[in-house]
Amino acid sequence: MKISGFNKLTLIDYPGKVACTVFTPGCNMRCPFCQNASLVKVSPTLPIIDEEEFFLFLSKRQGILDGVAITGGEPIFQPDITQFAKKIKDMGFSVKIDTNGVAPHRLREVISSGAVDYVAMDIKNSPSKYKETCGLTYDPMPDIRESSAFIMESAERGIIDYEFRTTAVAEFHTPSDFVEIGRWLMGARRYFIQRFEDSGDILTEGLHAPSDADMKVLLDAVLPYIPSAELRGVTV
Repeated sequence: MKISGFNKLTLIDYPGKVACTVFTPGCNMRCPFCQNASLVKVSPTLPIIDEEEFFLFLSKRQGILDGVAITGGEPIFQPDITQFAKKIKDMGFSVKIDTNGVAPHRLREVISSGAVDYVAMDIKNSPSKYKETCGLTYDPMPDIRESSAFIMESAERGIIDYEFRTTAVAEFHTPSDFVEIGRWLMGARRYFIQRFEDSGDILTEGLHAPSDADMKVLLDAVLPYIPSAELRGVTV
Protein backbone atom coordinates (compact mmCIF):
# COMPACT_ATOMS: atom_id res chain seq x y z
CA MET A 1 0.00 0.00 0.00
CA LYS A 2 1.46 3.34 -1.04
CA ILE A 3 1.02 6.03 1.61
CA SER A 4 2.16 9.56 0.83
CA GLY A 5 1.20 11.05 4.17
CA PHE A 6 -1.17 10.91 7.10
CA ASN A 7 -2.74 13.31 9.54
CA LYS A 8 -2.56 11.91 13.04
CA LEU A 9 -5.80 13.52 14.18
CA THR A 10 -8.89 14.82 12.41
CA LEU A 11 -12.33 15.74 13.66
CA ILE A 12 -13.70 16.58 10.20
CA ASP A 13 -12.56 13.92 7.72
CA TYR A 14 -14.72 11.14 9.18
CA PRO A 15 -18.18 12.36 10.28
CA GLY A 16 -18.88 11.59 13.92
CA LYS A 17 -15.48 10.00 14.52
CA VAL A 18 -12.18 10.97 16.06
CA ALA A 19 -9.90 9.71 13.33
CA CYS A 20 -6.64 9.91 11.46
CA THR A 21 -6.38 10.42 7.70
CA VAL A 22 -4.25 8.43 5.25
CA PHE A 23 -3.32 9.95 1.88
CA THR A 24 -2.59 7.72 -1.12
CA PRO A 25 -0.87 8.93 -4.30
CA GLY A 26 -2.23 8.90 -7.84
CA CYS A 27 -5.55 9.74 -9.49
CA ASN A 28 -6.95 9.23 -12.97
CA MET A 29 -8.86 12.53 -12.91
CA ARG A 30 -7.50 16.03 -13.42
CA CYS A 31 -10.11 18.20 -11.73
CA PRO A 32 -8.87 21.81 -11.96
CA PHE A 33 -10.08 22.53 -8.42
CA CYS A 34 -8.52 19.45 -6.77
CA GLN A 35 -7.41 20.30 -3.23
CA ASN A 36 -4.56 17.76 -3.23
CA ALA A 37 -2.95 18.41 -6.61
CA SER A 38 0.46 17.20 -5.46
CA LEU A 39 -1.03 13.72 -4.97
CA VAL A 40 -2.66 13.49 -8.39
CA LYS A 41 0.41 12.56 -10.40
CA VAL A 42 2.64 9.81 -9.07
CA SER A 43 6.03 11.48 -8.94
CA PRO A 44 9.41 10.18 -7.71
CA THR A 45 9.50 13.23 -5.45
CA LEU A 46 6.34 12.22 -3.59
CA PRO A 47 7.11 10.95 -0.10
CA ILE A 48 6.24 7.32 0.56
CA ILE A 49 5.63 6.33 4.16
CA ASP A 50 6.35 2.77 5.17
CA GLU A 51 3.17 0.83 5.87
CA GLU A 52 4.69 -0.65 9.01
CA GLU A 53 5.31 2.84 10.35
CA PHE A 54 1.64 3.68 9.89
CA PHE A 55 0.42 0.52 11.62
CA LEU A 56 2.85 1.07 14.48
CA PHE A 57 1.32 4.52 14.94
CA LEU A 58 -2.17 3.04 14.76
CA SER A 59 -1.40 0.39 17.37
CA LYS A 60 -0.55 3.17 19.80
CA ARG A 61 -3.88 4.92 19.12
CA GLN A 62 -6.16 2.01 19.95
CA GLY A 63 -8.74 3.26 22.42
CA ILE A 64 -7.99 6.85 21.42
CA LEU A 65 -9.03 7.02 17.77
CA ASP A 66 -12.36 5.74 16.50
CA GLY A 67 -11.52 5.41 12.84
CA VAL A 68 -9.30 5.90 9.82
CA ALA A 69 -10.19 7.95 6.74
CA ILE A 70 -8.46 6.81 3.55
CA THR A 71 -8.26 9.46 0.85
CA GLY A 72 -6.00 10.62 -1.97
CA GLY A 73 -5.48 10.85 -4.77
CA GLU A 74 -7.81 7.98 -5.56
CA PRO A 75 -7.28 5.18 -3.02
CA ILE A 76 -9.45 2.68 -4.87
CA PHE A 77 -6.66 2.19 -7.42
CA GLN A 78 -4.23 0.91 -4.80
CA PRO A 79 -3.91 -2.83 -5.58
CA ASP A 80 -4.03 -3.87 -1.93
CA ILE A 81 -6.60 -1.36 -0.70
CA THR A 82 -8.98 -4.13 0.45
CA GLN A 83 -6.31 -5.90 2.49
CA PHE A 84 -5.15 -2.58 3.92
CA ALA A 85 -8.67 -1.65 5.01
CA LYS A 86 -9.24 -5.12 6.50
CA LYS A 87 -6.09 -4.85 8.57
CA ILE A 88 -7.26 -1.52 9.98
CA LYS A 89 -10.70 -2.95 10.68
CA ASP A 90 -9.22 -5.99 12.43
CA MET A 91 -7.45 -3.61 14.81
CA GLY A 92 -10.83 -2.34 15.95
CA PHE A 93 -11.06 0.86 13.93
CA SER A 94 -13.91 2.03 11.74
CA VAL A 95 -12.86 2.63 8.12
CA LYS A 96 -13.95 5.39 5.75
CA ILE A 97 -12.83 5.60 2.14
CA ASP A 98 -13.10 8.52 -0.28
CA THR A 99 -13.58 7.78 -3.97
CA ASN A 100 -14.35 9.45 -7.27
CA GLY A 101 -16.42 6.42 -8.29
CA VAL A 102 -14.71 5.83 -11.62
CA ALA A 103 -13.81 2.19 -10.90
CA PRO A 104 -17.05 0.47 -9.83
CA HIS A 105 -15.57 -3.03 -10.03
CA ARG A 106 -12.88 -2.07 -7.51
CA LEU A 107 -15.41 -0.29 -5.31
CA ARG A 108 -17.63 -3.38 -5.31
CA GLU A 109 -14.70 -5.49 -4.17
CA VAL A 110 -13.85 -3.18 -1.29
CA ILE A 111 -17.42 -2.71 -0.09
CA SER A 112 -18.37 -6.38 -0.47
CA SER A 113 -15.35 -7.41 1.60
CA GLY A 114 -16.91 -5.82 4.68
CA ALA A 115 -13.72 -3.89 5.35
CA VAL A 116 -15.27 -0.44 4.88
CA ASP A 117 -17.90 1.22 7.05
CA TYR A 118 -18.38 4.58 5.34
CA VAL A 119 -17.93 5.66 1.72
CA ALA A 120 -17.70 9.29 0.62
CA MET A 121 -18.11 9.67 -3.14
CA ASP A 122 -17.29 12.92 -4.85
CA ILE A 123 -19.92 14.08 -7.32
CA LYS A 124 -17.88 16.34 -9.56
CA ASN A 125 -20.71 17.94 -11.52
CA SER A 126 -23.88 17.30 -13.48
CA PRO A 127 -23.76 14.30 -15.83
CA SER A 128 -23.68 16.56 -18.89
CA LYS A 129 -20.53 18.33 -17.65
CA TYR A 130 -18.72 15.47 -15.92
CA LYS A 131 -16.10 14.78 -18.57
CA GLU A 132 -14.94 18.40 -18.86
CA THR A 133 -15.03 18.96 -15.11
CA CYS A 134 -12.82 15.94 -14.44
CA GLY A 135 -10.36 16.68 -17.24
CA LEU A 136 -10.97 13.28 -18.83
CA THR A 137 -10.82 12.30 -22.50
CA TYR A 138 -13.79 9.93 -22.23
CA ASP A 139 -17.25 10.01 -20.68
CA PRO A 140 -17.00 8.41 -17.21
CA MET A 141 -20.72 8.59 -16.45
CA PRO A 142 -21.57 4.89 -16.99
CA ASP A 143 -19.00 3.97 -14.34
CA ILE A 144 -19.96 6.88 -12.09
CA ARG A 145 -23.64 5.94 -12.20
CA GLU A 146 -22.83 2.31 -11.44
CA SER A 147 -20.76 3.31 -8.42
CA SER A 148 -23.35 5.69 -7.00
CA ALA A 149 -26.13 3.12 -7.44
CA PHE A 150 -24.08 0.38 -5.78
CA ILE A 151 -23.26 2.65 -2.83
CA MET A 152 -26.94 3.45 -2.28
CA GLU A 153 -27.89 -0.22 -2.67
CA SER A 154 -25.21 -1.31 -0.20
CA ALA A 155 -26.47 1.21 2.34
CA GLU A 156 -30.02 -0.08 1.96
CA ARG A 157 -28.69 -3.56 2.73
CA GLY A 158 -26.96 -2.22 5.86
CA ILE A 159 -23.43 -2.92 4.63
CA ILE A 160 -22.15 0.68 4.72
CA ASP A 161 -23.10 4.24 5.45
CA TYR A 162 -22.26 6.89 2.90
CA GLU A 163 -22.33 10.44 1.66
CA PHE A 164 -22.22 12.10 -1.72
CA ARG A 165 -20.61 15.53 -1.92
CA THR A 166 -19.94 18.21 -4.49
CA THR A 167 -17.32 20.93 -4.26
CA ALA A 168 -18.95 24.02 -5.77
CA VAL A 169 -16.73 26.26 -7.90
CA ALA A 170 -18.02 29.51 -9.39
CA GLU A 171 -16.50 28.76 -12.81
CA PHE A 172 -17.90 25.22 -13.03
CA HIS A 173 -21.25 24.95 -11.26
CA THR A 174 -24.67 26.50 -11.89
CA PRO A 175 -28.11 25.90 -10.35
CA SER A 176 -29.11 23.84 -13.39
CA ASP A 177 -26.20 21.50 -12.70
CA PHE A 178 -27.62 20.80 -9.26
CA VAL A 179 -31.05 20.10 -10.71
CA GLU A 180 -29.37 17.43 -12.87
CA ILE A 181 -27.49 16.06 -9.87
CA GLY A 182 -30.69 15.97 -7.84
CA ARG A 183 -32.56 14.03 -10.49
CA TRP A 184 -29.68 11.57 -10.76
CA LEU A 185 -29.22 11.00 -7.00
CA MET A 186 -32.86 11.36 -6.01
CA GLY A 187 -33.50 9.92 -2.57
CA ALA A 188 -29.85 9.91 -1.50
CA ARG A 189 -29.45 9.49 2.24
CA ARG A 190 -26.80 12.18 2.61
CA TYR A 191 -25.63 14.83 0.13
CA PHE A 192 -23.41 17.81 0.88
CA ILE A 193 -22.45 20.84 -1.16
CA GLN A 194 -19.17 22.26 0.04
CA ARG A 195 -17.54 25.47 -1.11
CA PHE A 196 -14.29 25.46 -3.05
CA GLU A 197 -11.31 26.76 -1.11
CA ASP A 198 -7.93 27.49 -2.62
CA SER A 199 -5.65 25.21 -0.62
CA GLY A 200 -2.54 26.50 -2.36
CA ASP A 201 -2.17 23.03 -3.88
CA ILE A 202 -4.68 23.09 -6.75
CA LEU A 203 -4.18 22.21 -10.42
CA THR A 204 -5.56 25.44 -11.91
CA GLU A 205 -5.09 28.94 -10.58
CA GLY A 206 -7.70 31.68 -10.73
CA LEU A 207 -10.75 29.72 -9.61
CA HIS A 208 -13.27 31.29 -7.27
CA ALA A 209 -15.58 30.21 -4.48
CA PRO A 210 -19.32 30.91 -4.76
CA SER A 211 -20.70 33.51 -2.37
CA ASP A 212 -22.92 32.53 0.56
CA ALA A 213 -25.94 33.68 -1.46
CA ASP A 214 -24.87 31.60 -4.46
CA MET A 215 -24.37 28.55 -2.27
CA LYS A 216 -27.93 28.93 -1.00
CA VAL A 217 -29.21 29.07 -4.59
CA LEU A 218 -27.34 25.85 -5.42
CA LEU A 219 -28.81 24.14 -2.36
CA ASP A 220 -32.32 25.29 -3.23
CA ALA A 221 -31.91 23.80 -6.71
CA VAL A 222 -31.19 20.31 -5.39
CA LEU A 223 -33.50 20.20 -2.35
CA PRO A 224 -36.69 19.23 -4.26
CA TYR A 225 -34.93 16.02 -5.31
CA ILE A 226 -32.72 15.34 -2.27
CA PRO A 227 -34.52 16.76 0.79
CA SER A 228 -31.62 15.73 3.04
CA ALA A 229 -29.13 17.89 1.10
CA GLU A 230 -27.08 20.33 3.17
CA LEU A 231 -24.38 22.93 2.81
CA ARG A 232 -21.17 21.87 4.51
CA GLY A 233 -19.09 24.54 6.20
CA VAL A 234 -21.43 27.33 5.10
CA THR A 235 -24.07 29.03 7.23
CA VAL A 236 -26.76 30.91 5.32
